[in-house]
Parts: sequence; structure tokens; C-alpha cells
Amino acid sequence: MPNFLIVECGVDNTPLESALLEDGSETVSIQYGPSFIAQVREIRPDAVIFNLESPSEALLADLLALSRQSPLPVIMFAADGSSATIQKAIQSEVTSYEVNGLDGDRLPSIIQVALARFKHQQALKQALQEAKIQLEDRKQIDRAKAILINTRNFTENEAYHTLRKLAMDRNITLGQMARNVIAMAELLK
Repeated sequence: MPNFLIVECGVDNTPLESALLEDGSETVSIQYGPSFIAQVREIRPDAVIFNLESPSEALLADLLALSRQSPLPVIMFAADGSSATIQKAIQSEVTSYEVNGLDGDRLPSIIQVALARFKHQQALKQALQEAKIQLEDRKQIDRAKAILINTRNFTENEAYHTLRKLAMDRNITLGQMARNVIAMAELLK
């Protein structure tokens, strides 16, 4: 059973809460304020839902901070359909921004799509982060191999196998071993 946090922003949320309860979801409501991020971390919902006229700059800044610290699906129902507001919401990592779309019949599918989109986005972010780490490791490995080639007269193959053996002996990654070799070379300059 999903657990949703409904954030009160001056709009009547009774239809939203009723639709979620009919769908078998658990809801918790809080008032938006300075302690918003702390409350979200404490409650640990499956998703955060807003029903408001237009998101404020402070709210969007809080959502961006939340997405960097504790990423969660954020579903926003708003009356403001201006392209500038929608763009700011997307930049603040709002998963789903629905303009005048709070319809009890469509709510379950909107939430399902938002949750699936969030999961997909998180997988893409994770894959991107892993690719960045691998690329950085590759650069460090190449640099460490160059150090071994220049200082020890190794071939490229010997340098690579030496790095790999050292990493295995120390039970660390090849990237970490490369950084260690680079640091040692810098120290001995």
C-alpha cells in the first residue's frame, strides 16, 4: 500500500485525499513551510503530492534540494500552466506537473506513470553516474600506466598487469590503485 505525503499549499485537498483513500493508499498531510525537507525525511513517503495554484520560488528551491538529498517522486497538480512555471518545475525535479488535472478517476494512472517515470529517471541517473566513474577511472588508469612506463620502462601491457595485480593484492579497484600510483608519483617529484 503506497504512502503519500500531501503538502498543503492553500488549496482544498479533500478531493485528492478522498481519491487516494478510495484507491487504498495511505496519506499524511503537512503544511508547506520552512521545515518541509526535514518533515519529508522524517515521514519517508513513497511520493510527495502538491495541489496548488502555482509553485513559489522557495518551494521549487526546496524541491531541488530535496531531490539532491533524498530523491522522491513529486507529483504537482497546479492551475498555473505557463511554460516558464512548467520549465522551473521540471528543473526542480518535479516528476509530474499536471495543469488543471486533478481528476479523481485519472489520479491512480497519473500516480502510476509518475512513479514509473521516477524509477526510470533514477536508473538513468545511476547509469550516468557509473559511466562517469568508469570514464574517470579509465583516465586515471591510463595516467598511472604512463607513469609506470616512464619510470619503470614497462610496456603498456606490463604496466596494466602490474596495476591490476597491485589492486587485487590490496583488494581495491583498479581505479583506486591508479590514483594511489599517481599520488605516489606526485609525492616523489
